[in-house]
Amino acid sequence: MDQVTFRSDTVLSDVHLLLPNACHLMKRLNAVGQPVFISKFRILQTCDEKDSSDGSPVRERETFESSDALDVPLDADGDLDVVRRPRNATCHRDPVCPVILSQSSATLTDQDEDSEEEDGGRDIIKIEHTMATPLEDVGKQIWRGAFLLADFILAQPNMFKEATVLELGAGTGLASIVMAMVAKTVYCTDVGVDLLSMCQRNVNLNKQHFESQESEIKVRQLDWIADDFCTDPDLEFCWTEAEIADLHDNTAFVIAADVCYDDDLTDGLFKTLYRITSHMRRSSTIYLSLEKRLNFTLRHMDVSCEAYDHFRHCLDQLEMMTDGKMNFTVELVKSSFPQFFQYERVEQLELWKVTAEQL
Repeated sequence: MDQVTFRSDTVLSDVHLLLPNACHLMKRLNAVGQPVFISKFRILQTCDEKDSSDGSPVRERETFESSDALDVPLDADGDLDVVRRPRNATCHRDPVCPVILSQSSATLTDQDEDSEEEDGGRDIIKIEHTMATPLEDVGKQIWRGAFLLADFILAQPNMFKEATVLELGAGTGLASIVMAMVAKTVYCTDVGVDLLSMCQRNVNLNKQHFESQESEIKVRQLDWIADDFCTDPDLEFCWTEAEIADLHDNTAFVIAADVCYDDDLTDGLFKTLYRITSHMRRSSTIYLSLEKRLNFTLRHMDVSCEAYDHFRHCLDQLEMMTDGKMNFTVELVKSSFPQFFQYERVEQLELWKVTAEQL
């Protein structure tokens, strides 16, 4: 597994591309022969609740090391002092073949796991995932939109406290796991037994983050193309009637991260949002994170964002809807909240808030 052959339909997330190769540990092959890795993501800032002068909880964050502590070379003005290579210098380099996927030669023993728990293991989220997948399997990778949404959740713990939350297109389940750290019940949904099984394993890997506060994550199948919930008891990840009733009666938030990359799926997403929110007994708030991806197309002979443009079109249609049953308001959330995970928060990352109210 030291090298991967990329086809025209192969997609690789920037999260995996930029993460050091040693951080990926290959665990197994999934049902379709794809290598499954496990990666660890540290929560960079601690969030301890204390009593403030007015009695409300406040957040205390870790402070990062200063440039002096990191021994960064600075010039007299305090700017970064970069040693530049002479213009006429020749540089002889050996050819390098980058390794995208590799299997670690080392395995974690039980003793290593125990020592990790003692050394701040509660700040580590472990995620099983694949890499370099065809487009139809991108849900098995981790995307920056999930980290942006996770940042927002951790920055607003009181907003989601004790809430019932539905995640659509959960993929590996990262956002649902983070949400369960503050919410009461999280319905983590997607399609495909292989993907949902991976998601369930990730939930089991991270129970220490939410079990102590009696929160729960329920991994369930929810197909945006279907007209109703899957309630067949013979199928894995099906819904019970009690769960559907709980979803409609108590859900306050719906979340989704990086799920708008195909126009048909985007249409299905918005139809599902309307169908579910119109059956809820209370108003709900929807948070959608996504990355505006720039692509050069021969059709336009220019750089365009067709998937993003279609998402914005659907968003506008939702807000302008006048069916006499639902009212939707849309606003862009400023990405000025703290960053709790190590990833590149590029300007193309966006978080949208949609408020759904029944008339």
